[in-house]
Formats: sequence, structure tokens, C-alpha cells
Amino acid sequence: MATITDRRFYIFFFTLFMLVLLFAQGAWAQEAKPTVYKFSIRDDINATSWRNTKQAYLKASERGADVMLIDMNTFGGLVNFADSIRSTILDSPIKTIVFINHNAASAGALISLASEKIYMAKGSSIGAASVVDGQGEVMPEKYQSYMRALMRSTAEATGRDPQVAEAFVDQDVDLPDLKDDGKLLSLTSKEAVNIGLADGEVNSIDEILALESLSGSSLVVHQTTWVDNVIGFLTNPAVQGFLIVLIMGGIYFEMTSPGIGLPFAVALVSGILYFAPLYIEGFAANWEILLFVVGVILLLLEILVIPGFGVAGISGIVLLVCSFAFSMVPNESFDFSMMPPYFLFRSFLLVILSIVAAVVLSVLFGKSILNSRAFKRLVLADEQSSSQGYVSSMFDSQVIGKEGIARTDLRPSGKVEIDGKWFDAVALGGYIEKGTTVHVERHENYNLFVRKKFEV
Repeated sequence: MATITDRRFYIFFFTLFMLVLLFAQGAWAQEAKPTVYKFSIRDDINATSWRNTKQAYLKASERGADVMLIDMNTFGGLVNFADSIRSTILDSPIKTIVFINHNAASAGALISLASEKIYMAKGSSIGAASVVDGQGEVMPEKYQSYMRALMRSTAEATGRDPQVAEAFVDQDVDLPDLKDDGKLLSLTSKEAVNIGLADGEVNSIDEILALESLSGSSLVVHQTTWVDNVIGFLTNPAVQGFLIVLIMGGIYFEMTSPGIGLPFAVALVSGILYFAPLYIEGFAANWEILLFVVGVILLLLEILVIPGFGVAGISGIVLLVCSFAFSMVPNESFDFSMMPPYFLFRSFLLVILSIVAAVVLSVLFGKSILNSRAFKRLVLADEQSSSQGYVSSMFDSQVIGKEGIARTDLRPSGKVEIDGKWFDAVALGGYIEKGTTVHVERHENYNLFVRKKFEV
């Protein structure tokens, strides 16, 4: 028979066991509480939006999130980045809910259709997704056709009416109860709920969580870093075009000025800022960067070694254009089949326009920049001692009117020899080949200005 001491021990042991069990159940319940990861798309759809989306899904996956909640208010943006965001949502195992908090126009409508659930704030709208250019003009039919197919396939993948999705893009789709003939479809929150496109009208995110039985969930808000914002900024097409202008302008000025200085630094830094973010994002591959390096080498050979302008120079320009354009678009070892054709066309167009702008600006402002005092202070020229026969032209005005020999190619700057002494010189009238007899017309600052003898 158990003693009183034994009974007290059993009671104590049983009580302790129940406390441990209750604590374990509470900890398990706390651990099993669903996690909702939230991030916002509040601006135009662009490279920054795409990067933030990728980072949000990556961090949500690392946290083991059960639901991704996108708080959206956008009037649209670039189709290629919207398509990338759409694909990320469709491919992710995490359930996605979009909360349209006022607007989901154009590219925003495409992204919304990719989600499992759509909730809309009262008074919000969705639709009007035709493809337009930078001036807001409707793009040709081939672009609209691709966008229509994209909208249809997205709606089909998420169990929504593909005809409604297509009507966002095509004004000829017949939906008499929802829109007038010849007009693109845009839906209010109430209309979207009535036809089953949206899952409900709500006033807040808390209401969405309640409707989805997630009221007790752990809500994690995505935080963007300055690195995300910088990379997103640098991969913006407008910024990429500006960097290309700086790269090509820097190469031009470096080749038309003595020594290595500011133009080389500008071109180098711009090249790093152009390719580094694209490489990090997986757009620019090693072979595309190699194309750029080989293109620059060919241009240097054409200008500094090979007289005239021929195969090497043209090949260098072609390689530069290809390296810039190919690095802007995703591809797998030169395979662009997973990307709509007009993405690559637009990349080439942007690159060509940027290079043309660089050439025009270099021609218009090149002479004034090269001769400016600020530029001359920033350019590092090779040291040229008098023991080697180098004399600055500004200290010997007697050479004006004399004839000499071009000791280097003048493109337009180079070296000439007059009376056994070497001088810095700039060609008037274009390229002067090494060994050509020249006539000195004038000198400014540290340079003689010469012409070929037969041009005098």
C-alpha cells in the first residue's frame, strides 16, 4: 500500500508532467502559427520593382512563409519587368494574395491576375493594359498580340476568365455588359467582385487576413535595402542609356587627348556601373562582358595602330552594340527563345540611340571640352623631358609658319618634329598620317595646330 509520501510524489510528478505538456503544446501552437510576408508595389513597374519582388520571395521562402501579400497601387510600367514579376508569382509555391489599394492599371493588372487571390479596396480599379511607348502612344499590333496572349494565359493559369483579361488589352473584345464597343476594359472594385475576377471588397489588410482565416498569423513586412534601390536605379533603361553615352564619350575623348586621365576614368566607372548590376541580377553573362572588352580593344587597334577606319573599327562597334544590348535581356547561352522578340529589339534600339547621342555630343562639345582649362588640369599626360627632345610649343613661337614631320599619327592630336625638336600638335582638317610633312599655322596653350603641307 502506497504511503502518504508516495502519493504526494505521484501528484507532484503528474502535475509537473501536465505543465510540461501544456507548455509544449503552447510552443508548438506558436511555432505552427502561419506566417504572412508582405511587400508593396507602390510605384511604376520597373527594374526596382522587379528586384524588390525577387528579394521579397527569396526572404519569404527563407522564413518559411505560408502566404505572400502584395500591397499594390500602380498605374503600370515596363512590360518586361511586369512579365518577370508575373512569372515569379506563378512559379512560387507560396500562395500569393494581391491587395489592390486604389490602382492596378496596365502592368499592375497583369501582376494581379497571376495571384491566387485578389482583394480590392473600395473605389479601386483594375484594367487598361494595352502596350504603349514612352509618349503614351499605342504600340503596333504585334506588341498588342503578345500582351493579349500574356493576359489570357495568366488568367487561365489562375482560373479566371481569359476573355475578361484579354479585354484589358483588346478594345474589340465584345463584353457589352462591362464596356462600350471600341473601349478597353477597366473594372471598379464592385464590378470585379461581381464577375468573379476579384475575391472581395475590403477596407484594410486586417480584413483580408480575417477573410482568409489568417487573423492570428505572424505578419512580416519586407524591408528594402539601399543596395536594392541602387541596383534597381542602375538597371533602369534611362540610366543604362545615360551610362552608355558616358562610356562611348569617355572612349572618344580618351583617344583624342594625350595621356590617360579623366575620360578613361569616366568610361571605366560607367562601364562598371553598367555591367555590375546586370551581372548581379543574372542578365549579363561572362561572354557578354567579353564582347565589350574585345570591342574596345578592336577600336583601340583601329585608332592607334591601323591607319584609316576599316574592318577592326566596324567590328569593334558591332561588338560593343551587341554586348550592351544582349546584357540587358535575360538569355541562356545566346538562347532568347524564352523572351518576347520586341524586348531584344528595344534593347538594340536603346543602345544605338545612346551611341548616336554620344557621337553627336562628342562632335558638338568635343573641341571646347578638350581645350578647356578644367579638362587640361584633369588629364594626365606622359612625362616628356627636354633631354629626349620634347619642347612645349608655347615657349617657342618661332616655329609658327615652319614645316615639320608628323612623328605619330595625328587623330587629331599627336607629335610632330620641327628643326630636330618634338612638339605636341593638333591636326587641322582631319587625320594626318605618321611621316607626313606638315605646316605650322598657330599655337594655343601647349599645342601647335598644323595642316598637311599640300593643304596650305
